[in-house]
Amino acid sequence: MKNIFLCALLLCPLSSVFSQYSVQGTLVSNNQLLTGAEITIQKQSDVTNEQGRFAVYDLPRGKHDLVVKHKGKTIIDRFIDVQSDMEIALSQEGEFVIVNSFLQLAEVEVLGIKATANTPATFVDLDQEDIAKNNLGVDVPFLLDQTPSVVVTSDAGTGIGYTGIRIRGSDPTRTNVTINGIPLNDSESQGTFWVDLPDFASSVDNIQIQRGVGTSTNGAGAFGASVNIETLKPSGLPYGSISNSLGSFNTRKHSLSLGTGTIADHWSFDGRLSRIHSDGYIDRATADLNSWFAGASYIDNKQSLRFQTFSGHEITYQAWNGVPLSEIEAENYTFNPVGDRGDGTYHEDQVDNYRQTHYQLHYTRNLGEDLHFQSSLHYTKGKGYWEEYKLSQELADYGLSTPALDSLGIERANLIRQRWLDNDFYGIVLGVNKQWDKLNWSIGAAVNNYEGGHYGEVIWSQFAGDAEIGQRYFENDAEKMEWKIYSKWDYALSSKLNAYLDLQYRSINYEFLGFDNDFSNITQEDNLSFFNPKIGLNYRISPMQRVYGYFGVANREPNRSDYTESTPNSRPKHETLYDLETGYQGNFGKMSLSANIYYMLYKNQLALNGAVNDVGEYTRINIDDSYRAGLELTTTVPLTSRIKWQANATFSQNKVKEFTEEIERFDEEFIPLEPVSVTYENTDLAFSPNIISGSELSFVLLDNGDKKFNNH
Repeated sequence: MKNIFLCALLLCPLSSVFSQYSVQGTLVSNNQLLTGAEITIQKQSDVTNEQGRFAVYDLPRGKHDLVVKHKGKTIIDRFIDVQSDMEIALSQEGEFVIVNSFLQLAEVEVLGIKATANTPATFVDLDQEDIAKNNLGVDVPFLLDQTPSVVVTSDAGTGIGYTGIRIRGSDPTRTNVTINGIPLNDSESQGTFWVDLPDFASSVDNIQIQRGVGTSTNGAGAFGASVNIETLKPSGLPYGSISNSLGSFNTRKHSLSLGTGTIADHWSFDGRLSRIHSDGYIDRATADLNSWFAGASYIDNKQSLRFQTFSGHEITYQAWNGVPLSEIEAENYTFNPVGDRGDGTYHEDQVDNYRQTHYQLHYTRNLGEDLHFQSSLHYTKGKGYWEEYKLSQELADYGLSTPALDSLGIERANLIRQRWLDNDFYGIVLGVNKQWDKLNWSIGAAVNNYEGGHYGEVIWSQFAGDAEIGQRYFENDAEKMEWKIYSKWDYALSSKLNAYLDLQYRSINYEFLGFDNDFSNITQEDNLSFFNPKIGLNYRISPMQRVYGYFGVANREPNRSDYTESTPNSRPKHETLYDLETGYQGNFGKMSLSANIYYMLYKNQLALNGAVNDVGEYTRINIDDSYRAGLELTTTVPLTSRIKWQANATFSQNKVKEFTEEIERFDEEFIPLEPVSVTYENTDLAFSPNIISGSELSFVLLDNGDKKFNNH
């Protein structure tokens, strides 16, 4: 299967992008349509009609000066970044909104995944400037920490190494992440491990965070949010940069980026090399990271082809157990208990050592009549291990017990083990987009397959007798195939009101080694199918203001441990989320304001309750009813021409309507007693603060004259 896929990857046809674009839009002044104004971009001009409309054609890609004159006086002069055909709204007072950036071949994004200004979803966009200002080596979550409802964590305490992100209180396994429309979440655990892609932000063009269910996307179900990442687009001009940064705890980042620009009117090549090191704030929480990125693009006037490969290798000392409460109370805030040899020393190689390499091939073709087709092939290879020093382990559990050791009464020993992952993930993503005067229609499909190898080895033991060191004490494989199809309709009911419908069907087949009802370990299989509809309305009050309403449904399967650490009798069911959102967004000159109210009702949400299942494991149970409800506020206020204040706040309630905790009890000799059950009503969901807020004050020291603007 993999060989067939790699052959297809190599044989996929070439592609390209239009070289000339148009900018159309509406001009207003004091909330009134402005007629008779001359708009000039790159020596191309038009005059606004009675509806304040204009259209400027034959524009090359790049940044151009947009000048508006009315009655002989220049009233607007700003830069505009033209990357595709654009629909804009601007005013004499300085307001600017991209209403739509029409799909063009230069865009790598999979058709229909990203939300636009007409999509009735809750989202925020970050462009290259937003990403670059804090890109000093930290992982992607720490570049998103000033966006609404976001809480980030760092095992090492520096934002480098193992980091996590929670959006609206939902953990990373409930946040869907894609890169150019290709799923990044691990298929089995459903988590995202940003440490595997160090300094990836240096190769990112933009990031869109959709909170809630959002639009249909590829990969894991979005139960809190989706994070859609697009890598750098081909540059028309050659470039080169060297980036170095130094910080506390011996933290340093070094990065080299190069690009050829357009060669022979069609080709371009880009590359990056990065290295990051940090000693970490937590004891021994070192991180040695390196990564690379390479891309090649071919563009003509009908089709485009982009091949990208990127890889990351991380060696991080484990700090994921956290600091015990007793040590915090003793003000030993950096204490790391991991790797303890039992004699006051620590194992120096208690590390996570993993490499992940991605290959993506994106083909886009203009079929005419505003009809576009895109296909993407992808393959991801991951392999590595985490090493642990373990005290007083049962030798029989590792296949190390021997008659010689038994005769000496030796049943336990200190040992060092490595647990390995050897994973392959590959698939194809297809999309078609068609635009009419009032309707924008997209249909997409994806087929992805994951093959996961899991095995463990003992590389040293205090006692081993004549047992073989290095032998595998466990080994099992898993395979997960999923396919999906979706269709989206965005219809203009009027010049201001758009209706949105999004239907997705997703099917999963998962084969794994798990316990059967007789408590034997055998290969098992589970099949699940989900229907995920979304519907909404978007009303544009003015070119600079909109209100929207949205309802969406998402379903999500259990993760690997839910399957492997249970029997079919105790295995939990899938989760379902019903998401209702309504919001307002407005731009007033350089000031912006948005407010969003959400209610997310969960059915069968999975959570730990302390109970042990029929195979003796702490696994998650289904909670009948739980919810998240909140108000999200964001604002941007220019205090002066050089000082800008941005702030956001979320006020929420995150509750389980009824929850029964099982508390284990033991006697003086640690013999289990009957557990105690405690029932709670309307109790808080864990890791879900009622108030999340962020604030940022930025100061522009030097003005380079580039009149940039933020956009949706």
